[in-house]
Amino acid sequence: MKQKLLASAAIIALSTAAASAAMVFPMGEDDRFNWDSLDQFKSAHGDLSGQKLTILGPWLGGDKDLFESVLPYFEEATGVDVQYNGSDSFEQQIVIDAEAGSPPDLAVFPQPGLAAGLAAKGQLKPLPDEMRQWIVDNYAAGESWAQLATYAGPDGDDQLYAFPYKADAKSLVWYVPENFEDAGYEIPETMEDLKALTEQIAADGEKPWCIGLGSGGATGWPATDWVEDLMLRTATPEDYDAWVTNELKFNDPKVVAAIEEFGWFAKNDDFVAGGTGSVASTDFRDSPKGLFDSPPACYMHRQASFITTFFPEGTVVGEDADFFYFPAPADGSAGQPVLGGGTLFAALTDNPAATAFIEFLQTPLAHEVWMAQEGFLTPHTGVNPEAYSEDTVRRMNDILLNATTFRFDGSDLMPGAIGAGAFWTGMVDFVGGKSAQDAADAIQATWDTIK
Repeated sequence: MKQKLLASAAIIALSTAAASAAMVFPMGEDDRFNWDSLDQFKSAHGDLSGQKLTILGPWLGGDKDLFESVLPYFEEATGVDVQYNGSDSFEQQIVIDAEAGSPPDLAVFPQPGLAAGLAAKGQLKPLPDEMRQWIVDNYAAGESWAQLATYAGPDGDDQLYAFPYKADAKSLVWYVPENFEDAGYEIPETMEDLKALTEQIAADGEKPWCIGLGSGGATGWPATDWVEDLMLRTATPEDYDAWVTNELKFNDPKVVAAIEEFGWFAKNDDFVAGGTGSVASTDFRDSPKGLFDSPPACYMHRQASFITTFFPEGTVVGEDADFFYFPAPADGSAGQPVLGGGTLFAALTDNPAATAFIEFLQTPLAHEVWMAQEGFLTPHTGVNPEAYSEDTVRRMNDILLNATTFRFDGSDLMPGAIGAGAFWTGMVDFVGGKSAQDAADAIQATWDTIK
């Protein structure tokens, strides 16, 4: 027995040593990180040595490496051996694994709707009641995030089934600071200011916007983001929630009004580079390039943070190109809403290491390690913003932290036939000449056929 105990102790020691060796940032050596939060977590969860934890998620390549850079800190604190597997067919794989009775301990869901579906089938494990209140208290727009992770279980009762970790912000407008400075334009603070700036640029004989909806078989999706962002500024968050479930019909006047607001920007030849006729045919990847023409083909481009991938090679974000918040109405009625995306962790087994890992994600350190590298936004108000290595990402995260309302990409919450079908084609038809009411009627008609 003594030899077995010594052997187990040796394995644990080796595992801990391996975790320490894999740490991107050595324990306790960087004062940007909240090491105390890890110590407190370790004190509460130090009895899991030797256990294994499996995680399935959508992260591959660089994102996989970045996520795995966070794992050694959990492994060192608990002694748990974590195995992460990424899949480019995650959405199908997690359903197959769950229905086969061989799920991973944890899954990382990029679509709340998929998690909700598994929760309704009893394939997700409910999280502790106190974790919901923790999210409300510690995340900016916390009630929005808690709601995003709360689903009806097999008994029909709502409960927290997932924990949000890693977010994306879509409510961004990109511009070239040098062009604004040369023309004397100011960053708009309100939606009214944004419209006034649009009219001013047009009056100056220039084109305010570059807008492109082209995306092969997914053509139209950039317009859905526009409409969702505008829906959060022209209607209430409750209306938005009802809209994505079709409790509020797609052809309701509130939705039609949001589509018409998009049309104010996109269906005016004076406002769009290439004219309205170019909106549907311009590939979304090419659409920001007019910002960088000389003279500029346009002055603004609304798109999520990923669009920098398609900026000209060598563009330095924060210098050659920058962004501002897609503003809300001046009367404050909408607060500061933010449209975005993100990932949610949910447990599919009763492995105590799974619950411990989700509790680890509550520590500021679990966020700061990824923040200090790249591609990570978080609504966690307890993190140290100085952990960011890039000022532009820090400013982007400030938009998330100052949000009064956060809503997930609406088309991703709708049934696929709508969110990845009729909504896309409806927006192409709209910019092609159909009225907002006719486009909305057609989308609702499709929705009616799938009920």
